[in-house]
Amino acid sequence: MKPWPHDLMATERQLLQSVVSVARHIYGAAASSVFMVSPDTGELIFAAVAGEGEQGLVGQRFEPGTGIAGWVAASGQPLITDDVTGSDRFARDAAASTGYVPASIMAAPLIADGECIGVLEVLDRHTHGSNAPGRELDDIELLGLLATQAALSLSLLRRGERGAGALPRVGELAARLSEHAVMDSSDPLAVSLLTISLDLLDRSAHPSSKTG
Repeated sequence: MKPWPHDLMATERQLLQSVVSVARHIYGAAASSVFMVSPDTGELIFAAVAGEGEQGLVGQRFEPGTGIAGWVAASGQPLITDDVTGSDRFARDAAASTGYVPASIMAAPLIADGECIGVLEVLDRHTHGSNAPGRELDDIELLGLLATQAALSLSLLRRGERGAGALPRVGELAARLSEHAVMDSSDPLAVSLLTISLDLLDRSAHPSSKTG
């Protein structure tokens, strides 16, 4: 395994860990993760993991195009697969190497400046009540919004810019996540993680408010 490049600063790591923690608890999922796309090789690199397999996975790399995350990174499109055994995009060997093989995967691209810089995945989300009209679309829309928020925040952190036109939509994300939480969960941990995540996203959108 190649070493994890030291190109993610502490705040970026904290941001991504917060995002996967929120995603996991909002969806009641077995696990959630963010893969970053290596700008040099196109490899998919685990950058943050919450839940199943979280110990020791950060830094693990996969070849470009591997599995559902690889397809999402290449296409720039979200994907939801509720039965991975029926998907030719699922890479069972790659999943097995992580120590956890999911039954379902939902993934959304992190797009910044028109380029996919990573993929946010949710594994084995809790699907009770998923037959409700529009629920599947709601799930993937919410994940896409969270992925977009994370990507824009990372972009701002890396560039150190304050362009008003590029500010992440913190308010919109808060409204959508809060609505989802009220509908599906009274988990106080999810609410706490949401608060932490939104605070990080807001601070990354307004770097002048940072201290130290």
